[in-house]
Amino acid sequence: MSDNLDNDIRVVVGIDFGTTYSGFAYAHVTNPEIITNDVWPKQIGQMKTNTVLNYDIEFIDVECWGYPALAKKPKRKEKNSSTKPVELFKLHLGDMPESDKPYLPPNLSYKKAITDYLREMGELIKETVTTRWPGIDFMNQVLLVLSVPAEFSEKSKGIMRDCVYRAGLTGSLNSPRLQFTTEPEAAAIYCMNVVSENFDDFVGKSFLIVDCGGGTVDLTTRTLLSEDELGEITIRTGDFCGGSYVDQEFINFLKTRVGEAAIKLLKENHYGQYQYLIHEFCRNVKLPFTGTEEEFENYDLDIEQICPVLKQYVTEPEIDDLEDDEWIIEIKFENVRKMFDPIINKIIRLINGQLDADNDCSAMFLVGGFSESKYLQRRIKKEFNNRVRHISVPRQPIAAIVRGAVKYGINKRHIKSRVLKYNYGKFGLRKFESNDDIHRKRPSGYVQYFELLARKGTVVEVNERFSETYCPEYSEQNSMLFQILLTTKDNIKYCDDKDVTKLGEFVTELPDIHLGKDRLVYFELCFGEMEIKAYARNKYNDQEYNTTFELEF
Repeated sequence: MSDNLDNDIRVVVGIDFGTTYSGFAYAHVTNPEIITNDVWPKQIGQMKTNTVLNYDIEFIDVECWGYPALAKKPKRKEKNSSTKPVELFKLHLGDMPESDKPYLPPNLSYKKAITDYLREMGELIKETVTTRWPGIDFMNQVLLVLSVPAEFSEKSKGIMRDCVYRAGLTGSLNSPRLQFTTEPEAAAIYCMNVVSENFDDFVGKSFLIVDCGGGTVDLTTRTLLSEDELGEITIRTGDFCGGSYVDQEFINFLKTRVGEAAIKLLKENHYGQYQYLIHEFCRNVKLPFTGTEEEFENYDLDIEQICPVLKQYVTEPEIDDLEDDEWIIEIKFENVRKMFDPIINKIIRLINGQLDADNDCSAMFLVGGFSESKYLQRRIKKEFNNRVRHISVPRQPIAAIVRGAVKYGINKRHIKSRVLKYNYGKFGLRKFESNDDIHRKRPSGYVQYFELLARKGTVVEVNERFSETYCPEYSEQNSMLFQILLTTKDNIKYCDDKDVTKLGEFVTELPDIHLGKDRLVYFELCFGEMEIKAYARNKYNDQEYNTTFELEF
């Protein structure tokens, strides 16, 4: 067992809650052979199952989840499908305009959908773990490591923690039995083995992870510091350009053939058939597409067979052409290529950004479900063959994140350093300057400002500390406020800037007022494995104060 693991922990479970597919893996700490679950409801042999729920008519109780919840082929005479599938709800955690977030039924919140899905998968996790190791106390002896996109905010991670708790997977909201890692970081840990198996003398060299999921694509560049230690050398990046956005491009294509209003009404009134239409496209067109025209056969989308209810919503002028074509829409090679290209172009721009920051990248690994797209692979290899010598898709790329999450849970020392993604600072005071607005001047003659403690882009080792010593603003002051702030912007001047977010705060007591401003307080910010620790000590009486915040990766 790793000596940095809680002595009570017996089993580590990695959970990859994905936009379109989810999975879990597990290992006992005394014999860390990682097992990826491949037994799901009505589905055996797959390393992930669909992130889909099927509800009752009121959207209160879950009737089935995963693969069985997928929309089924509609019957021609069936006017209203009884199935109520819900999917893509993870995207509601993303920082995107509300108009870009996927459809959810009006009486179903995304938090309830996430909680319900985690509850259903959680029951399978509990059953799997306790069947394999009878006698395990799940709440006290199992560590859950949940992977999240690199772009997730502190708020999104907080919502995930709350959903995991409400799903019955942890005993308390702030349970230490739940920890987070980013998806690209977990994938990088998984790829350490790939590096050791395929390359000699790779220590000191860097590799790029491109995690292509259903919703997000996340990138991280790591250096292999030793056989089992990784350092980060660029700021993690990501965007919403995963495989599900190709599906949206398919829907945009359909709108040009059947009309935008028809698609809108289909989605609102028959979401099951709308979803089935997309899944048929994925199965027959998206997944086999290689980007080579000679290997492509035009696909006839038969509306009467696949989505008969759509016909009632099609009006002129589209209905005339569709009736002439007997309700068959031909999808040609160029149509499909245009669905993929806007998404792949975004991924290529992200990769360029990482490689521009690390000119010596020796290898690139594509992981995640969308990485199995042959067209995506070909485009990336064609674009970057001259910049990166080795570009490959490791074995079982769909399981890379969940297996890496387990390895991280067993031994967090795999991660030696990270690159700060934010500027971290605190509420500070300085003397008023002529270029400050006069209204900012306090009675003491000071101005509140954003005091930078750790700069974005800085490589920090795990448990590295940043410290400073402070004195009170006023002689008669009986407490001191320490407010921890973060921002993505550089050259921030004031704490109340719109781009500044408060991470947390705490107050230290300042007794012995007769000492006036000579009461010094030592302050320290420590970047730990999964959290930031803020610590303060009154240097006169040694009274200590501390608090912990989730680390913004």
